[in-house]
Amino acid sequence: MDEMKSLQDSYTLNNGVKIPCVGFGTWRTPDGEVAVSAVVEAIKQGYRHIDTAAIYGNEKSVGKAIKASGVPREKLFITSKLWNSEQGYESTLKAFEKTLEDLGLEYLDLYLIHWPVVKGHKEDWQEANLATWRAFEKLYKEGKIRAIGVSNFLPHHLEPLMAKAEIQPMVNQIELHPSLNQEETVAFCKKHNILVEAWSPLASGKIFQVVEMKEMADKHGKTISQVCLRWILQKGILPLPKSITAGRIKENADIFDFEISPKDMQLIDNITTCEGSGTDPDNIDF
Repeated sequence: MDEMKSLQDSYTLNNGVKIPCVGFGTWRTPDGEVAVSAVVEAIKQGYRHIDTAAIYGNEKSVGKAIKASGVPREKLFITSKLWNSEQGYESTLKAFEKTLEDLGLEYLDLYLIHWPVVKGHKEDWQEANLATWRAFEKLYKEGKIRAIGVSNFLPHHLEPLMAKAEIQPMVNQIELHPSLNQEETVAFCKKHNILVEAWSPLASGKIFQVVEMKEMADKHGKTISQVCLRWILQKGILPLPKSITAGRIKENADIFDFEISPKDMQLIDNITTCEGSGTDPDNIDF
């Protein structure tokens, strides 16, 4: 792993595009002033990578924050995701245009298929993903998206897509935190040079109840969230912490001045008391 020393340091995707090593998540951030001020604050604190999605309902606010931040567009890395109901070739192209319009942007840095097996496509999800991916490839070739990828895909979802794709996925964003290591998916992605991003890296707050994490935080003179995000980063994975509180936003960025030893990394790997959301990408009804 390249040594990451700040929020602006980056991973290099399989097409050569650089992606800042920590992203600022906006899931469950309500649209309006709350979202605008959270994203403006994040950019002020040095975040250059903002992650949103059509279904979050806050793309307009994220767009306003980008404008208000005063940071040039080309210095920022903006991700959005295609919602399930829009899967398919033509519908993807339309949904993408709406996302660009809502964000007020000329292009996206990264666009992801949000879920692999969506409502209404239980039987033909492979075809649905492929039709969607063809639209992604078209937008990519036209320069409207700098990188394309997927979200919540397990190896058995990735394989059929990769077998027929002209352009291979560059990113897979999955739920990942201590107790939900996703080892098989991470190994598969690393083997195929697909960068893994971690959504819900703090287990939606459940991580703060884990005794081992409290001990580890005390040992390093850091907070539990800082240790958790550092653990993800040291695995060569990109964490997407989310907060709407200025102090937390700053705290989640302060993970570059310490290192977790291999022994302690393993100890965190072995935590089992911090359940995930329980969402199974093969069995969602949305």
